[in-house]
Amino acid sequence: MVLAGGCAQKKSAGLARGLLGWSRKRWRQRTNYGTLRGVTEDQAAGPVLRVVFYRTEAGNEPVRLWLKSLERADRKTLGEDVKTAQYGWPLGMPLIRKLGPGLWEVRSHITGGIARVMFTVGEGTMVLLHGFVKKTQKTPPSELRIARRRLAVLREEASE
Repeated sequence: MVLAGGCAQKKSAGLARGLLGWSRKRWRQRTNYGTLRGVTEDQAAGPVLRVVFYRTEAGNEPVRLWLKSLERADRKTLGEDVKTAQYGWPLGMPLIRKLGPGLWEVRSHITGGIARVMFTVGEGTMVLLHGFVKKTQKTPPSELRIARRRLAVLREEASE
């Protein structure tokens, strides 16, 4: 049935959303990069990865401490982006960028600039290694060194 002005198309899109269990509100909820935050068929089964924070020998969790130092809205943005990676893995640009063997970053726009959370993935677990707010266009080598050092420690512990 074709109605004037494209009404049939709008009705079918609404019907599809209804059949899939998406409410109009969920349909419109989006992250910074335009990906759906509502539950999709892929997410209905649960997360692809389990997310954990890197823990030092002293028992500190540097990424968790850094996140707590940020404003609430910024923490929420980063949390949503990490969750998108957790449920949609593997993902690519613009949300996720590979930095090297076994090392990726979540790229988030927050009020203070551009935040990065560097992580690794292994055995169904996403380990958040390092987080910082970028001040320059290029990722500072010191920040990469910290993440790579923590990744090396994890690999060393895994081989023991």
